Amino acid sequence: MSFQIRPKLRSKLPLLAALAVSAAATAVQADELTTPPAPSAGQQTNVPARGTSMEKVEAQFGAPSERLPAVGEPPITRWKYPGFEVYFEHQLVIHTVVSAS
Repeated sequence: MSFQIRPKLRSKLPLLAALAVSAAATAVQADELTTPPAPSAGQQTNVPARGTSMEKVEAQFGAPSERLPAVGEPPITRWKYPGFEVYFEHQLVIHTVVSAS
């Protein structure tokens, strides 16, 4: 089985090829996102574990440098410590984020 291109289409092939090449050239351009490297297993920071109560966090790590008020429903509270932030749902830790320091 042979494949033949219609004469009308054959005259437009160079134009179509040029369009395809220019479209591919513009698609290659992109911004580069750089992020700091994640700490390795040996560099893990001592942070509160999920499910820990606010009282235990304060007893273990002291008073936070900043307490942000609860937002939303269920209420999510955020405490800031040097090097990490703790997120609470009601009175329990749901997440800890280590910041680059």
